[in-house]
Amino acid sequence: MRDNHIMTGRAGSWLRRVLRAPFTRRTWAELAYAIVSFPLAVGALIFTVPTLVNGPLWAASAPGVRKLGAAHRSLTRTLLGEDIPPPPPLQPYPVVHVRTPDADRLVALAEAKGAKVVQSGNRVRIIGCPVSWVADLTTEERIAIHSLRPENKLGWYRGAIRDRHTWLARSYFALKLPVGAFQLVVAAGFRLAGLFYLTYPIWQEFAKAGPGLGIGNPVPLAGSFLFVPLGAFLLLAAPWLAHGISELDLVLLRGLLGPGSPDSPDSTALTERVRDLEVTRARAVDDSAARLRSIERDLHDGAQAQLVALAMKLGLAKEKLGDKEKPGDAAPPDLTRVAQLVDDAHRSAIEAIAELRTLARGIHPSVLDNGLTDALTTLAARSVVPVELVTDIPERPSAAIETIAYFSAAELLANVAKHSGARHATLEAVHVPGLLRIRVTDDGHGGAAPMPGGGLRGLAERVRTVDGQLDIDSPAGGPTVVTVELPSHA
Repeated sequence: MRDNHIMTGRAGSWLRRVLRAPFTRRTWAELAYAIVSFPLAVGALIFTVPTLVNGPLWAASAPGVRKLGAAHRSLTRTLLGEDIPPPPPLQPYPVVHVRTPDADRLVALAEAKGAKVVQSGNRVRIIGCPVSWVADLTTEERIAIHSLRPENKLGWYRGAIRDRHTWLARSYFALKLPVGAFQLVVAAGFRLAGLFYLTYPIWQEFAKAGPGLGIGNPVPLAGSFLFVPLGAFLLLAAPWLAHGISELDLVLLRGLLGPGSPDSPDSTALTERVRDLEVTRARAVDDSAARLRSIERDLHDGAQAQLVALAMKLGLAKEKLGDKEKPGDAAPPDLTRVAQLVDDAHRSAIEAIAELRTLARGIHPSVLDNGLTDALTTLAARSVVPVELVTDIPERPSAAIETIAYFSAAELLANVAKHSGARHATLEAVHVPGLLRIRVTDDGHGGAAPMPGGGLRGLAERVRTVDGQLDIDSPAGGPTVVTVELPSHA
């Protein structure tokens, strides 16, 4: 009995969905989309086809083709609620001219990276790679450069001709025509036909306009009711078929008018780099806001409260000392009480100074004034767990990197003291050109891992704000090795 109830309930739910489908907002939106998008596709194809004659027309029509693609995306967003990101903007095709005494090695390296290269003596023309890529390559490989300049004269023309996303948009317009026509027939034609056949007996009786079974033989009134189920079927089936075609159209839109797949592994890395920078920028903003709130709270609850107490005690002492100046008051001031108030005020001043010094140390440790090596030496000496310090920092990194490195080492040594159960730890700080590495090793019980809200998770997020990375190797039973790698300059 229970199974029968379940089956009956499912059948009833399915039937309600079928009957409600022609009247839902999504169905009417897809109908409007079919009616509006088809003539837009026809207009786009009329604009596109004549421009396929030669290269100059390809280049001249590229901005217009992209705007037509943007119009399709806007229509999809407005009627179907599907927000398809735009493709990257039109860019000039990169050609970089390089003059270098080490031209042969530059050509070999660029060709190994997949770039197209033309060499003429000590002059090299690298095609298809941006100037930043060439600059990074020559810097990494230590290639002497006499001149490096991008070619700007024909870059936009070549870029418009070769632009992949413009050609994908042209492909979409060609595919949209049959898909849009079929979508319009199903979404609008099926509904009109369904309404016609559903009301066919009325047309037959009052308008005498129904189709006949033969020439000059109209369908009898009783037979005209046979068309009613066909009309109901068309009305009920139209939303589902139209929805399927709309989904197909959305697949084409995402693949041909959206960002699509990147052109190359380099663009994949660039896309990932941009996304990572957006994330780290947001984290840096959040971290800065949190630190400002922490500083404000520490000032309010610590140093400010101490200074308020200091002012109150000095005010009381002043009042006591002023009592002797009041006329008619022969009683001498209570010097013992005044001395106690001054002593309390002095103590409050010392505590306020200590609070401010601690707060300033949290913003920028004064021990970093003499360099990271001295700061880490002080940090290791203050550690509860014996720490062996190994440093090799021949050149100072930037101040921001030194600060992050110092706080990273302090956080890691604090974790060793609190959680590891270690008896010995090693702190290493090594600076090579472009990279500063901080590594803390301990002989504790292991099992360290970044947890939500934990110190390691916060440390990893702080390190990422300057393109650094945190690596944790902490098997059960130990040892634990945590490595922080930071760029030399933020």
